[in-house]
Amino acid sequence: MWLFILSEILIFGGLFLLYAMYRAKHPADFHAGSMELSRFDGTLNTIILLTSSLTAALAVYSTQELNKSRRTAWYLAATIGFGLAFLVVKTFEWAAKFEHGLYPRAAVLDARPHGEILYFGLYFTMTGLHALHVIIGMTVLAVVLSWVIQNKVTQQRSAILENGVMYWHLVDVIWIFLFPLFYLIS
Repeated sequence: MWLFILSEILIFGGLFLLYAMYRAKHPADFHAGSMELSRFDGTLNTIILLTSSLTAALAVYSTQELNKSRRTAWYLAATIGFGLAFLVVKTFEWAAKFEHGLYPRAAVLDARPHGEILYFGLYFTMTGLHALHVIIGMTVLAVVLSWVIQNKVTQQRSAILENGVMYWHLVDVIWIFLFPLFYLIS
């Protein structure tokens, strides 16, 4: 699991490096692009994901320390629900960008400076890849949830739960880096 997480960090690390290089080359354009994003949506999604990390951690605690599978199931369901809420907010945010023509290859965006085109290309690539990881994490946690309900995950056999939650925490940590890069640094 740690090797898999390391490979994911390398993928996003490369994208973060690319972002930093282009931002250094086009600071004014990146600033203009960041002003087009909703800080409210970004902050809301940050709160949602941080809360989901709490419920995911509580799921592990409920299994390992309390041996309460029903409580574990509720915490996992809540985590999946928070993941879905994150995706709903992101969908509305992306829809607003599409409505304003701020997506790759859109005529409105193509008429803007090169740095803004790069900014929105990176925005959609990085947040889209992150959203895909949220979907994968929700799927993994849904499978783990079904195994918790079937009593296949127990206090003695909780490694799959730990690994699924570890992946979920990775998804959250990646967002903690994406949030300031796109929404706060201007």
